[in-house]
Amino acid sequence: MVKSQSTPDSSKLSDTIPAKAVQNDTVILKPFVRKPARNFVDTIVVFHTDTLRFSAKKPADHSHLPISWPDLLRSQPFFNFFGEAVHMRSEKFERESYDTMFYLLMLMLFYFAVIKLFFGKYLANLLTLFFRASMRQQQLREQVLQSPFPSLLLNILFVISAGLYGAFLLRFYRYGNPDDFWIYSIYCVVLLAVLYLLKYLLIKTTGWIFNISRTAETYLFVVFMTNKIIGIFLLPFLVLISFSGHTISEIAITLSIIMICVFYVYRFLGSFSILHKEIKISGLHFILYLCAFEIAPLLLIYKVLVTYLEKAY
Repeated sequence: MVKSQSTPDSSKLSDTIPAKAVQNDTVILKPFVRKPARNFVDTIVVFHTDTLRFSAKKPADHSHLPISWPDLLRSQPFFNFFGEAVHMRSEKFERESYDTMFYLLMLMLFYFAVIKLFFGKYLANLLTLFFRASMRQQQLREQVLQSPFPSLLLNILFVISAGLYGAFLLRFYRYGNPDDFWIYSIYCVVLLAVLYLLKYLLIKTTGWIFNISRTAETYLFVVFMTNKIIGIFLLPFLVLISFSGHTISEIAITLSIIMICVFYVYRFLGSFSILHKEIKISGLHFILYLCAFEIAPLLLIYKVLVTYLEKAY
């Protein structure tokens, strides 16, 4: 039998191995059952030739080591610094400029001021005749008809104001491309000029054919007088629509459309009273004329314009 000899680490051995496991001079090692330790994560058993020793090692603590910038950037969940680049297309932001519109409106107001300054009497007679504030309507009409140059100037003002107003309506109701506002303005101005020129020639030709030239001239006078008033009336609304917000623009457009409709109803009634006196036209014939030569062309132009804009944009 081998005598049991004390080893230098017998005190450690006796603390680790239960007392019942030591019999005589033979050391019996039972299966080691690891118990949860408070400060130790793993246990390492080290055997020597002459000593049975147990030692424990704590896990390495790297919390005191500094974190590199690449690891820090990779760890954040919001930005993909080290991933593949994502290509995105964006348009360059350009602040919308109102300088051109401002100078155009100032030029139009200056144009109207020059007409009022040099042809104030003509303008006063025109307004008086339109609102029927005088009983001398025939005399005022003759005076107005004898001044073709200020009449031409006010007709030009109407074409520009109404064309610009039409472009604003297209932009407000989202027809076409908003960036082509000035192109639409030119189209509306040219379209109105061609439309009223053709209408003037058609009515003059009709009056000459049916020998009612005087009645045709009176009707044309009522038509273009209403247009002149509308051209002057639209100037303040153009200023409001150009430089105000969406709410004020919507109110201004609504009021202007209502007033334009009132002006055209007034024109139809005034035209009917004149035609009924001079050529004894009936109400049915006048309604047919309005549907054929007033309403139908406007609806046709509107339909063609909307169809073209929907296909183009």
